[in-house]
Amino acid sequence: MGLSVACLAALSSPAGAFDIKSGVNKESGPFDLFKFGFKAYKNGQKEEAVEAYKYAAEKGHTGSRWALANMYADGDGVAQDDFAAFKIYSEIAQQGVEPGSEDTGFFVNALLSLAGYYKSGIPGSPVKVDLNQARQIYFQVASTFGVPEAQFQLAQMMLAGDGGSTSTQQAKKWLNQARKSGHPGAMSVFGNILFQEGQSANGLALMTAALDRCKPKDCKWMESLQEQAFSVASESDRRNAIALSHKIASSNTD
Repeated sequence: MGLSVACLAALSSPAGAFDIKSGVNKESGPFDLFKFGFKAYKNGQKEEAVEAYKYAAEKGHTGSRWALANMYADGDGVAQDDFAAFKIYSEIAQQGVEPGSEDTGFFVNALLSLAGYYKSGIPGSPVKVDLNQARQIYFQVASTFGVPEAQFQLAQMMLAGDGGSTSTQQAKKWLNQARKSGHPGAMSVFGNILFQEGQSANGLALMTAALDRCKPKDCKWMESLQEQAFSVASESDRRNAIALSHKIASSNTD
């Protein structure tokens, strides 16, 4: 299902002229428009990028829809508008994807974005918190596409009982899959569970290895988990954990 002309017009800034030298205009094919938009974005010409993505999206180009949605979600080159982004991500999700399609990545990322919106809701919009829907989407992406971030988010919801029943065993299964792919959050949470279950050295090792991989925004809570475990671990477990963490860092597995 394509975005309507009215919807696209509402999502876009006033149309400007394309670079005449490019030979690309609103009548060009969707892929040419996408390429123009991508180049314009990389060059900092974000208004032109939005315009090109808008026309390509109107012609059914999934990558352009996704790029446009991201710009609205981030307020990148346009006024930040989560509901506008949500609507475009929803269009991508409703369209679906053929097995092996080059659009699979866009489809999966759109689903992840939708799940995030359902977890938090969008203030001032019809999109309310729906933990059950978020959990279902994460399960779809985790099981069908094996995406570590979806596996991690699903496990977190299972541990908390958000959107369904609490299941530590199922959560451990998904965390284990995600951490084997090197997902630092999954490594940290899985390690903490093992530590609490009495596997002190293995658990502490995973939490320690996660600190070498975490993104700055996530490192603080991972450091807190690791430091708490380290403070109560025995000296022997600490030494073993440090040795094991080096192996994990080089192999992604324990």
